[in-house]
Amino acid sequence: MRFRDKVAVVTGAGSGIGAAVSKRLASEGAKVVLVGRTKEKLQQVNDDIASSNGQSTVFPTDVTDENAVLDLKQFVENEFGRLDVLVNNAGSSGKSSIRDLTVEEWDRVHNVNLKSVFLVSKVLSDLMIDSKGEDRSIVNVASLSGHKAGAKIPHYSASKSAVINFTKALAAELAPGVRVNSVSPGFIETPLTEDGLQNERFQSAIQRHTALERVGKPEEIANLIAFLSSSEASYMTGSDVLADGGWLIT
Repeated sequence: MRFRDKVAVVTGAGSGIGAAVSKRLASEGAKVVLVGRTKEKLQQVNDDIASSNGQSTVFPTDVTDENAVLDLKQFVENEFGRLDVLVNNAGSSGKSSIRDLTVEEWDRVHNVNLKSVFLVSKVLSDLMIDSKGEDRSIVNVASLSGHKAGAKIPHYSASKSAVINFTKALAAELAPGVRVNSVSPGFIETPLTEDGLQNERFQSAIQRHTALERVGKPEEIANLIAFLSSSEASYMTGSDVLADGGWLIT
């Protein structure tokens, strides 16, 4: 088991990629702290992990609030005294033309997608930097939209491209004790995409423009994040790994 006796924190753990990552890390021995806004969703993931003999803890909180993140750090420190893996997955989206986009909507998306990555990394990295030779890892979830901007998602595209560059800056600062990488998923079956995926024209467009002719599964991104979080990726830091089914090559 790659994560036996390791401690992991996953934000946005209540559904989609975050839930899949949490289950994957727990299946390989990690003690996972499930972080998100909705206690009921986190509890369901916690129950699923327990049913597979994994270990996890529910910590409902708002990762865009500095005091709440400081409370999260205190909890992890008191319960485990260390942190080996951090996955910044909390995310939000929305559609709006630039002319109609409000400051409030811009701030909402950037707070969840970018500010939370900054805050959680800033605060929790204190538990990781004194690694004493052990491999410790942060993985930030960016997006295909951070590479290829799309109409009516300027706030989302901007936030995700910023996550990619923030990842590189953080990797430079935390080396050599902590590795920092990002993952840029393409179209994945998650609550953020379910409305669009119910539209046949949208599904058809994805099939036409994706080399693998399908959307991805959260578990496929979880596999990649587990690899980057493990010692198998011990020579990778400051990288962004695109997992888009071949969208950009078509």
